Amino acid sequence: MPRISAATVADHRASQHAALLEAAMQILVAEGAAGLTPAAVGARVGLARSSVYRYFSATADILAQLVEDSIPRWAARLHAAAGEGTLEQRVRAFGAATLSFAGSRDHALLRAVASIDLPGECQDRIDQLHETMIEPLRAIAAEAGHAHPDLVAHLGWSMLGEGQRRLAAGGEQAVITQTTIDVLCRAVLG
Repeated sequence: MPRISAATVADHRASQHAALLEAAMQILVAEGAAGLTPAAVGARVGLARSSVYRYFSATADILAQLVEDSIPRWAARLHAAAGEGTLEQRVRAFGAATLSFAGSRDHALLRAVASIDLPGECQDRIDQLHETMIEPLRAIAAEAGHAHPDLVAHLGWSMLGEGQRRLAAGGEQAVITQTTIDVLCRAVLG
């Protein structure tokens, strides 16, 4: 019988799962989606590939679980950033928090997910989670009186995405951040 490294089997499985997710993220950041395989993830934590399949059904499942882990964290940050102050202060805080995502390792995850074909149910779930990240901007646009707050929020999100892309490519941070947030404010607040 295998040894467990926690007080209970459930705790051990939770700890192993967390270690596998961390290993998967490290591989993704270092090697991209091409390096992410169940065997590579298992090797990183000292588990056989067959043991990894107890936690993930395939590489797409690893990516999906990484997304399930990371997007709620970012959505909470965005909701908190856009939660207080004037409408302009909230838009600026939301924009700054969104742009800061480009400097995180989670940004590599979303780039990887965008570069592969996921099963339909995985893509649908990612789309649902994505909407939770846009929700604070949608709420601000509605408060600002836009007739189509969902459209305004998605267009604003697209602007922020371009800002992230330029930041990730090594563009001049202060100029990109300030310009992107200024344009976002004009788009959302009129």
